[in-house]
Amino acid sequence: MISASEVVLGTKTLPLEHLLHNDSNTHYKESIRKAIDYIVQFAQKDAFYSGIQKEALTEKVNISSILRQSAPVSLEEALEEIKNIYLDHTIAFHHPTYLAHLNCPVLIPALVGELLASAVNTAVETWDQSTSATLIEQEIIDWIAGALQLPQTADGVFTSGGTQSNLMGLLVARDHIAFSQYGINIKKNGINETVSKFRIFCSEKAHFSILKNAAILGLGYHSVVPVSCNDRFEMDPVALEAAIEQTLAAGQIPMAVVATLGTTDFGSFDPLEELAILAKRYDMWLHADCAYGGCYILTNTHKHLLEGLQYADSVTIDFHKTLFQPLSSGAFLLADKKLFRYVSHFADYLNPVESKDEYPNLIVKSIQTTRRFDALKLWFTLKVTGKEAIGAFLEEVHHRTWDAYRLLVSKDCFEVIHEPALSTIVFRYIIPDLEEDSMLDSLNLDIKKHLFESGKASVASTKVNGKVYLKFTLLNPKTTAEDIEHVLELIRQQGETILMKNRTA
Repeated sequence: MISASEVVLGTKTLPLEHLLHNDSNTHYKESIRKAIDYIVQFAQKDAFYSGIQKEALTEKVNISSILRQSAPVSLEEALEEIKNIYLDHTIAFHHPTYLAHLNCPVLIPALVGELLASAVNTAVETWDQSTSATLIEQEIIDWIAGALQLPQTADGVFTSGGTQSNLMGLLVARDHIAFSQYGINIKKNGINETVSKFRIFCSEKAHFSILKNAAILGLGYHSVVPVSCNDRFEMDPVALEAAIEQTLAAGQIPMAVVATLGTTDFGSFDPLEELAILAKRYDMWLHADCAYGGCYILTNTHKHLLEGLQYADSVTIDFHKTLFQPLSSGAFLLADKKLFRYVSHFADYLNPVESKDEYPNLIVKSIQTTRRFDALKLWFTLKVTGKEAIGAFLEEVHHRTWDAYRLLVSKDCFEVIHEPALSTIVFRYIIPDLEEDSMLDSLNLDIKKHLFESGKASVASTKVNGKVYLKFTLLNPKTTAEDIEHVLELIRQQGETILMKNRTA
């Protein structure tokens, strides 16, 4: 007997209830409710990580592999399997001892938006696929452009994150400088010898995506000129001007300056207004990478550090770093919307050129074709949580970082190399009578590794002047000074344990 939710196709019976449609409402609600129960269990985890070793986890995943499966299982069985191989062992970014990377806890209103966007499955590339979703994304873009004080001519588009946004910034910069100053149409004819001389200037602490994207754009790693920083890890404008002059003397062409507003390691803000003056003087593009620091425009503590964005030609901002959004949620903004022509293309089957003035098709602003409706989760966040609360969250994590700084400098077993600018602090465990950097490097890496594998705490590591340091990245407003002190004590204890083992080995 075939149920109403099934259909016979040849010799096969197809379970149509697994498709979301007008007759599958009950099945959908029950399935989502069952999944939510597992998410709630995950949110109650008492550790950021189970500590399971890679080999054991690999074996678990292999046993549950869909490649071994001979027939479909029930949703209940699948949920139990995914709990066993994923939820029990994945990283809980919301846990107070997770202090490693730019992964924030997420807001519940944003998850509601994510649920709706995933279920409806809107694609926002063209009007006839998205209708009001296009208008909502545009509204969010207009809001953030206004908050950042970009000019009325500004526009933008949602992206997968900072790397893609930085790619778009450098792409438009390259093509616009080539066309406006040298009459070279890269979009039509590709790069030539003149374009190969283009140079990009950024802080020596800028995000790695500047190098990566320069290579993708055919300019090569060598086209990126790292500029030295001051003792606060901010780009030095004097050093920038000297580097530009050296480039000109070598017969090369200064193309763009990338100002980083919130470096990954130190949270430092490059002096945007001074860099803007130099960019204008040398007819260069000014790109502002605000992936980390941009959302701090909502705070009273940091919004002054973003003054000067009105002079930027393009801007990167990530909402999944500091606006408590699920991955992925970023945006790329252009001060002059007309320059999106460098990434636009008109396809007869999708967005024919004849209809460009009839409907807004967001595909003309994106290097992606198919895109999710990622603006919806931010819409829910702003509607339900509000920008004032988000600003308060960000100020809270900044204050917690200062708590970490004060705790670190109060203990003689830690070396700290900067005061907090945002929500990161770079430090290392030291032994007062040990000055050999290679031994300290190994010791700090071992501490990080053992803490992670124990499931007790997660901290990041980085290098400064060739030396290994540990790093806290605080993005959880629920993290307390006591939580931070607990992790510092774990680091101290682990350091002493490693040293004792080494001395008795």
